[in-house]
Amino acid sequence: MIDVLVVDDDFRVAEINAAYVGKVPGFRVAARAHTAAHALATLERTRIDLVLLDHYLPDETGLTLVRRMRQLGHHADVIMVTAARDVATVQAAMRLGALQYLVKPFGFAGLRAKLEGYAALRRTVDGVVGGGGGEAGQEQVDRIFGALRTAAASPAALPKGHSAPTAELIRRVLQEAGGALSAHEVAERAGLSRSTAQRYLKHLEQAGRVRLSLKYGDTGRPEHLYAWAAPV
Repeated sequence: MIDVLVVDDDFRVAEINAAYVGKVPGFRVAARAHTAAHALATLERTRIDLVLLDHYLPDETGLTLVRRMRQLGHHADVIMVTAARDVATVQAAMRLGALQYLVKPFGFAGLRAKLEGYAALRRTVDGVVGGGGGEAGQEQVDRIFGALRTAAASPAALPKGHSAPTAELIRRVLQEAGGALSAHEVAERAGLSRSTAQRYLKHLEQAGRVRLSLKYGDTGRPEHLYAWAAPV
């Protein structure tokens, strides 16, 4: 389970966000905090994997809190969930290492997409290093950063009924293929049904992340081939 600390100065919003987290498989709310001081105290005594962090706190900003967390040796990952939408704040969040940034107001689907993307990122990292501190080659590094880009994608990037982990699985299959694949080949390598693979491939192609080409055979009916188009 991924243990989450929900930090928001609004008690009602914190409860709503906590309820959202509790509905996503693999996640549980370990604690709630309504000030930066309370959040730091929680991090001192509780194992936290992920902090859902508001920027506007009564005692200091969320970004200042992230900076203090790192100075004190707290390595919990951070997803900003805030009404702050000015570019300077967004850039500062990136530079301080926030993995994702979700702008209020948002619904359950928006937060669920971010959490699923984060879970996919953790699985990728664990798969590369085996949960330890081993070294990674360029291919493994590319996999981690590819998963990071998927995790940071806007919830709007995936339509209703699509999940970030499945999109990440298809991305990995295409990137590791070394060439274009048919929907049938993608389905086989990903362990998905052909209809599911086709549905995700169509969306990814429309989003510009997959490149579609046609291969003509003797039958006259072209075969659709897919290759990853986003930068590795």
